[in-house]
Amino acid sequence: MPAPDDFSRAPEKPLFAMLDSLGIQTTTYTHARVFTVAESETVKVDMPGGHTKNLFMKDKSGQLVLVCALHSSVLPLNQLHRQIGTQRLSFTDAPLLWQALGVTPGSVTGFAIMNDTGARVKLVLDEALLAHETLNFHPLRCDMTTAISREDFLGFAAASGHTVTRIDFTKLGGAQPRSEERR
Repeated sequence: MPAPDDFSRAPEKPLFAMLDSLGIQTTTYTHARVFTVAESETVKVDMPGGHTKNLFMKDKSGQLVLVCALHSSVLPLNQLHRQIGTQRLSFTDAPLLWQALGVTPGSVTGFAIMNDTGARVKLVLDEALLAHETLNFHPLRCDMTTAISREDFLGFAAASGHTVTRIDFTKLGGAQPRSEERR
């Protein structure tokens, strides 16, 4: 597994090639490396659209789940499993993240589903994020942000073999804010 800050392998190239092949236009910004939502506050000031926090989790049976939410959403993760039909969820480790999505900690992104060729990962999108016309994700590395239209991202997910599960986290209730959720 590569080091989280080693982007010499240019992980974004296959992503951009796939987006091009689908006819999807994006805008990509280069910025300082950011590994958490809090760190990203300074780099996204001039980028319009919904900014994401992305959480990769699993349940005891091995079901993998990628949650892409609006950066400011409060996520009652202790209730999510009931809504998506899994057992209670917990965060995964770096080796499983790499094996399943081909990204390192800090670079978790909705775009990583392209690396889940067996469609093992359940993709969950936050309704608050989907309320934005433009969505912003890391392009498989945490020193860039790629803006994509909501409809194009949904098309990208479908082209990657994934069905999107939409969740309105505000309706789950009982949310307890986490001090430092990982991207």
